[in-house]
Amino acid sequence: MFKFSSNTLWLLLLVATGATYWLGESGELGHASMVPAFLIFGFALAKGLGVILDFMDLRHAPALWRNLLVGWLVFVIGMILLAYWIGQLH
Repeated sequence: MFKFSSNTLWLLLLVATGATYWLGESGELGHASMVPAFLIFGFALAKGLGVILDFMDLRHAPALWRNLLVGWLVFVIGMILLAYWIGQLH
């Protein structure tokens, strides 16, 4: 796993936020596909992991806390993607 300085991670989070905004607003990748949703939530997962592991300083915390927060993040993103996919079926 990569370890960035706080400033570098902050800049990467800004770039990922800009990319997420562009993907959501541009419509460049098409509306009938799950690709934009997976890309957007892939960025969200990467950003969430950066915040959890580095800004919340849980990288070296007990595994229980780290796994609870990362598991919560994965669960929430998975549920949103599931709801989006179900919505695409109708």
